[in-house]
Amino acid sequence: MVRLRAVVEGLTGWRRHLMAALLGALAVAALAPLHALPVLLVSFSALLWMIAASRHARAAFAAGWWFGFGYFVAGLYWTAIAMLTEPERFAWMVPFSVFGLPAILALFPGLAALATWMVGCRSWGRILALALAWTVAEWLRGQILSGFPWNLIGYVWSAWPEMIQLAALTGVYGLSFLTVVLATVPACLAERAPRPRRRFALVAAALAVLGMLWGGGTLRLAGGALETEPGIRLRIVQPNIRQSHKWREDLRAAQFATYLRLSSSAGLERITHLIWPETALPFYLAREPALARLMGGLLKPSGLLLTGAPRTEAGGERPPRIWNSVHAIDAGGRLVATYDKFHLVPFGEYLPLRRLLRWFGAEKIAPGAIDFSAGRGPQTLTLPGLPPVGPLVCYEAIFPGRVVARSDRPAWLLNVTNDGWFGISSGPYQHFAMAQMRAVEEGLPLVRAANTGISAVVDPLGRIVARLGLGRAGVLDSVLPRALPAPPPYGRYGDLVLVAASLVVILIIIFSHRLWKRTEQTNKENK
Repeated sequence: MVRLRAVVEGLTGWRRHLMAALLGALAVAALAPLHALPVLLVSFSALLWMIAASRHARAAFAAGWWFGFGYFVAGLYWTAIAMLTEPERFAWMVPFSVFGLPAILALFPGLAALATWMVGCRSWGRILALALAWTVAEWLRGQILSGFPWNLIGYVWSAWPEMIQLAALTGVYGLSFLTVVLATVPACLAERAPRPRRRFALVAAALAVLGMLWGGGTLRLAGGALETEPGIRLRIVQPNIRQSHKWREDLRAAQFATYLRLSSSAGLERITHLIWPETALPFYLAREPALARLMGGLLKPSGLLLTGAPRTEAGGERPPRIWNSVHAIDAGGRLVATYDKFHLVPFGEYLPLRRLLRWFGAEKIAPGAIDFSAGRGPQTLTLPGLPPVGPLVCYEAIFPGRVVARSDRPAWLLNVTNDGWFGISSGPYQHFAMAQMRAVEEGLPLVRAANTGISAVVDPLGRIVARLGLGRAGVLDSVLPRALPAPPPYGRYGDLVLVAASLVVILIIIFSHRLWKRTEQTNKENK
């Protein structure tokens, strides 16, 4: 470890930058779908060494920026697939999505590295400083402008329900903090400290924390037996329609027939509610009453079909307003409720700075020349025959603490999405991991319907009850899990828990810094 640290600290110039970028790209292997956690021990320990070896603030920021650039290029490469669904229109934007977006997002790891360097602690104080700075940077990334909290490092634990139970207390940000702490502890083995026992004591403490997390999560899961809503049987339809085919006028009838065929497949007599994914219908449902009646004909008299579809309002508005919506349809083909997506995707559903960017030839990648309008925010729909539901369209599910109406708490979350934009890549796996974490944070079951996958039902403790994999056409029949009796701390207080924990960590860092200064002074006096 000492020799490895010497190699990392000895790098200069472009070699140092390249190493930082490669380390960041390596860290992505710990996220879904690979979940190769040991790579974090190398990537974050080496990042900590680079920060410690920085001679000035600019070098520390550069180490974090290049690390972040590699992290986001490797983690968001699938954005190119979305651009290539219509290559004649959007292929020229691939370099901007694959390299331009990561260059901007890398500012946040750069600032985290700079803050760590400025604190000036040693050993475990530096570890806590990096972990806290990284976590705060992730939180800021989810807030600034429209926010983009994709691939927070805490999601590396999503494959293990035992480990993500901490999110019920601190949200995914608490997992991010502990992930960076645990990943950088091995760096202490290379410390040139006079008392090596302290280094190994720190490693032992990290292992103890890991064991407590696992043990606490195991106990919580053991005490949380799966309870279900009586009399409800869901069928999630996953048609696996390619994005390049989705809006073709000549394929519309065939795609609608695919939904009808899958929905009415064997076992329909036991189903009470049907769920179709985001923009399952490439037309305005309110203007197609005959098709709505066909859909209602699939249902029992008391059943409902929940589907994604674009919506517009009748009237003389010019230009007209369009929403990305979820409709509830009863057995008679009537629209009984509607939810409009409120957190829109920049460049996907609307073009920010439209007048300026259109001058450069930019346009949104969703079909149509008109920007989507935003809905009123998180809502709870009260539907006949179902517990109150909180709908989430596509990437609305990636925002911690911003997925439910706090004043009108739902009993379950419905996430409809169209991950066909991402193709067969890591994107849908990452997206599902984020939606899964919302169930734990809010103590609510989550039902997810995805066009190409991954469709799933997740219980309020984050356990997968049923799942239909990526790139498969079919249906997923499942019970509806019951919500926890009361929201967990994060579901009740949100990021206030994180703020309180951060203040405690700051006090520990201050104590560490003063202790280090006092030790340095004592050593000088002894000499």
